[in-house]
Amino acid sequence: MSEIQLRLPDGQQKSVPSGITGQEVAENIGSRLAKDALAIKVDGRLQDLSIPVERSAAIEIVTFGTPEGREVYWHSTSHLMAHAVKQLFPQAKLAIGPAIDEGYYYDFDYERPFTPEDLVKIETRMSELTKAATLITRKVVSKAEALAFFRQKAETYKVELINELPDGSISIYEQGDFADLCRGPHVFSTAKIKSFKLLSVAGAYWRGDEKKKMLQRIYGISFTTKEALDQYLVRLEEIKRRDHRKLGRDLDLFSVSDEVGGGLALWHPRGAMIRKTIEDFWRDEHQRNGYDFVFTPHVGRGALWETSGHLGFYRENMYSSMEVEGQEYYVKPMNCPFHIMIYKNKLRSYRELPMRYAELGTVYRFERSGVLHGLLRVRGFTQDDAHIFVAPEDMEAEIIRVIDFTVRMLKTFGFEDFKAYIATRPEKSVGDNTMWEQATQALKVAANKVNLSYEMDDGGGAFYGPKIDIKIKDALGRLWQCSTVQFDFNEPERFDMTYIGVDNQAHRPYMIHRALLGSIERFFGMLIEHYAGAFPVWLAPVQVKVLSITDKQLDYAKGMRDALLAAGIRTELDVRSEKMGFKIRGAELEKVPYILVVGDKEMQQEAVAVRMRGGKDMGVMPLTQFIKNMRKTIEEKK
Repeated sequence: MSEIQLRLPDGQQKSVPSGITGQEVAENIGSRLAKDALAIKVDGRLQDLSIPVERSAAIEIVTFGTPEGREVYWHSTSHLMAHAVKQLFPQAKLAIGPAIDEGYYYDFDYERPFTPEDLVKIETRMSELTKAATLITRKVVSKAEALAFFRQKAETYKVELINELPDGSISIYEQGDFADLCRGPHVFSTAKIKSFKLLSVAGAYWRGDEKKKMLQRIYGISFTTKEALDQYLVRLEEIKRRDHRKLGRDLDLFSVSDEVGGGLALWHPRGAMIRKTIEDFWRDEHQRNGYDFVFTPHVGRGALWETSGHLGFYRENMYSSMEVEGQEYYVKPMNCPFHIMIYKNKLRSYRELPMRYAELGTVYRFERSGVLHGLLRVRGFTQDDAHIFVAPEDMEAEIIRVIDFTVRMLKTFGFEDFKAYIATRPEKSVGDNTMWEQATQALKVAANKVNLSYEMDDGGGAFYGPKIDIKIKDALGRLWQCSTVQFDFNEPERFDMTYIGVDNQAHRPYMIHRALLGSIERFFGMLIEHYAGAFPVWLAPVQVKVLSITDKQLDYAKGMRDALLAAGIRTELDVRSEKMGFKIRGAELEKVPYILVVGDKEMQQEAVAVRMRGGKDMGVMPLTQFIKNMRKTIEEKK
């Protein structure tokens, strides 16, 4: 048998027999690695451990500690779950069952809804299947053979998927009496799957199309150890506790009503107060940083959206048109065409650049009902939008300024951990290479200047320009897409934007789209979950709650409330005839940062008894001292 050379990730070379399997390669490297191995990458291509390696190549053994390893593990667990379902409910038809960001799901067509008791039975059968240590094998067949195989099993959804595949070989994975259409790869035995939990059942339209049949989607998670699974389940409970939809209801911040329409949020007074605070801060900071505010309509003529390209490239995400005096109008999905028209209102000079237009502009996009999710995925939202028009030679300095501003703003809201991705030119794109290279380099330089670490997303840019996406990490370590700085070489061409340069000739400006918070709705949902509803003092809708012990202190308590309000401190008064413990408990449930208790002693001393959120007793102090401390805390946005 001939020898081949395998190059390991650390650069080490191994001479092995041609035809060695991935599992044997792992065993050759080390017993611990062989135990943890889930798949192998051969020259970057992921494949099963059972497939022979027949040529010299760069290889990497994939374990659960890598994103690819988790995907293989979770995908294999989804097959294990489907295997258990088919054994317990033979009439259930298989749809699809992929790995997702955290865990996996499988869609089934079954005559009745799956119950919690059913999930327990499925988990039990999954455990039995793992103990059986059934080998998972890959079989390659022709398209005709695959169709015949799944038709014989009456798996109509698999038949539909196969019919859409091109002619050629198709892979089927088998484990015991279960078989599934799949590209793979998968673990080599059911025994590899150690600890798992089925989490929930939800409805899901076949192929995501509400015109097609509603299926049942079972979600699950799995890990290689019970300890990791237990830790995840604890974290999941914390995520549920922080769910912005639950806290939004409990704290009376917002609601979404079917009578109003899905994905259209109603801001209640307390939520609206937080929003006002965010927007006031946003406007103040933008004014300090050289932005001009603009306001634009909620609708525009169809011809505008034709010029911008939205009707050609984005129509399926736009609401239907309305006819006004024989003209088509659309509610706006984006603000950029309006900002461009403000720029084009007169001839521009290089002396005016860069021009920075900022708007808290409400836009409307058609999202399918199945993806709507509280404030995180809505149909109407306010984007903290800005468009910057800049001369090419000033582009790098402007990008540094934008990213520095973005990071400072996000830090003020309590986010310190960021992850950035710079997306470069895709295959299909507009603009010449020089523009793309200059813009991409400017993004890299700016990220380095503000010490923002980033990863390259090669080919991940939009067709009209490169971009940098900034994700923030919340209190639970979750990453949220937040800020985007996006070059656009397309719109200036479509709208024939120009400025008169120092040479007295017309030149094309560069255009930069910039969303700092993303959308106010989504950012607010993120803040709720990050802080679990216990907002920092400067953001809290009610910063102080004044509680009187008896009616004797009523007038004094009202005077305190009025003094606090006059000092710009958001204050509420609780003078109900309830026990003090009950009133304190109510204020704590509302997550009010400070509680001021007023009794006879405090009234005589013209002071207040201060209690912090969380129960810490700050003692008695003069009201003037408390106001001074509060104003300092609010101004510093601690």
